[in-house]
Amino acid sequence: MALIEYKNVAIHQADQIVLHDVNLKVENGEMIYLLGKVGSGKSSLMKTIYGALPIASGEARVLEYDMTKIRRRKLPYLRRRLGIIFQDYKLLTDRSVEENLLFVLRATGWKDKKLMHAHVHEILEQVGMETKAYKKPYELSGGEQQRVVIARALLNSPEMILADEPTGNLDAETGKEIMDLLYAISQAGITVLMSTHNLNWPEQYPGRKLLFENGKIH
Repeated sequence: MALIEYKNVAIHQADQIVLHDVNLKVENGEMIYLLGKVGSGKSSLMKTIYGALPIASGEARVLEYDMTKIRRRKLPYLRRRLGIIFQDYKLLTDRSVEENLLFVLRATGWKDKKLMHAHVHEILEQVGMETKAYKKPYELSGGEQQRVVIARALLNSPEMILADEPTGNLDAETGKEIMDLLYAISQAGITVLMSTHNLNWPEQYPGRKLLFENGKIH
């Protein structure tokens, strides 16, 4: 069963057609790069995958959900099976790294405090941030904040990670560390869909390339 299957999909943004004739199939454990200029539809496609932007026409399934008919109350269940990495982090600045992650667990139905703390520390260890659990986001570097965002995305064992320009705000060395982490995640069997302007990444970390150009995906 494909994780994503789009057939003849059109995607609109504020009455403008952003993408048309989208035919896309995404399988388990793939590393996929979304390449193209700003405004070419990469973020719009990602938004349709987690239900933030409706599908205008065509057939679209994500993790067995029909995205042309999905009800608003079902979206949280879909999103729990996805890990979303935003370029601008979206961390809660008034609480520590650990509290940021505990907040997500509470919001997704976790109850056992001991289990929650153990899980948070296990995930932070996975991304090399176990010693920074007590720090606030503004006390961290950009690369460290992005590691926390990746930890947050991994909390509920997602079947797929959506990463929107995850290295866009980082210097080359820090970007490479984040790519090492994302590539390791894909090698462990979790599908990673990543938009990027850095054309070196697909050469260094092999994966499937999708080019967004003139309203289509090639």
